[in-house]
Amino acid sequence: MAEDTAPDEELLARGRAIQAQLWPQTATGPTGQFPAAKLAPDFYRYVAASAFGMIWDRPGLALRDRSLATVAQLAALGRADELRAHLRGALNLGISQEELTEVLMQTAIYAGVPVANEALKAAAEVFGVE
Repeated sequence: MAEDTAPDEELLARGRAIQAQLWPQTATGPTGQFPAAKLAPDFYRYVAASAFGMIWDRPGLALRDRSLATVAQLAALGRADELRAHLRGALNLGISQEELTEVLMQTAIYAGVPVANEALKAAAEVFGVE
């Protein structure tokens, strides 16, 4: 990103604090170690500031509720890789495996059985169900 479009440092800090609650290892380990972040670190700063600092940190919904909504939306969109990450984040927030499974099952009614099936496969992987 160009200097004049760099994310606001306060938003970035708020976003990273939210991300640390979802994925504690990001707060304690080296950041940006996954390949895509190495390729485009400015993009991931932008995501932290905009998605997490601006939206996830808003007062209108609890973090738990935002996490459940995100899981449902990613399942409905068929975004299994991102869904796996957010399922792990939801577990880190204390959302139970049972609650997450219910959200994914409900996805079938509004988004279709095939996407719910794929989401449940991703969840089984994250939950270690064989």
